[in-house]
Amino acid sequence: MAARQPEGPPPPPVVQKLRIQYAKRGRLRFSSHRDFQRALERALRRAAIPMAYSAGFNPHPRISYANAAPTGTASEAEYIEIALAERREPEAVRAALDEALPQGLDIVDVVEVTAPGQLADRLQASVWQIEMFAGTPGEEAAEANDTAVRDVVERFLAAERVEVQRMTKNGLRTFDAREAVLRIEVEPSVTSRPGNGCAILSLVVRHNTPAVRPDDVLSAFRAVADFAPPSPPRVTRLAQGLLDEADGSVTDPLVPDRDGGGA
Repeated sequence: MAARQPEGPPPPPVVQKLRIQYAKRGRLRFSSHRDFQRALERALRRAAIPMAYSAGFNPHPRISYANAAPTGTASEAEYIEIALAERREPEAVRAALDEALPQGLDIVDVVEVTAPGQLADRLQASVWQIEMFAGTPGEEAAEANDTAVRDVVERFLAAERVEVQRMTKNGLRTFDAREAVLRIEVEPSVTSRPGNGCAILSLVVRHNTPAVRPDDVLSAFRAVADFAPPSPPRVTRLAQGLLDEADGSVTDPLVPDRDGGGA
């Protein structure tokens, strides 16, 4: 028996690929990855972006998602790749798509794919910011919070291995949260929350398997020093991209495409 074939002509070929950097800000940090997928597909239709579609009985727009931040986490550096059936200027796509998305899901940059390789392969590490708020107002509480955070960071960095557990779709998994963390810096600061100081942690985390997330690092803090933030921390991904092993810096993954295929 001959295999069934979808009716009608095949979808138009891909003529252009674009890589997109977007941000999750404000209340939209609580949107899930699936929420973003639905919002993006609606926005692509509203913006009249000429998407290329897959073949088969259930065609869908050709969108590749890479390493999305956890729900509840803000981010300045999320990335996707889309395939178009007609060529468009990247800046025109950026403006139209940003206008079509809800405020808080913001398109930061769009570049045409010109360099070889997969986008996911360039996302080797992330820079995270964790704002650890003092539990109560006042200078004494802020100083105590800052001292406690610095102490737990020192203990964490001194450990060779810190095992944590996280529930995954395959069940409870135990893994080392220490090895993936390349650097932590602590800076006391004052935030917009009136009267409450906070210590700000900047982390550079290598993308291992399984991925070590900021909540895993906080679990590791409990393991090494029985420390838990006095109030819920605010977590933001500031960057993700190529990792320079020499100095632990993380560079923009879209640079090779902006350079026209250069390394």
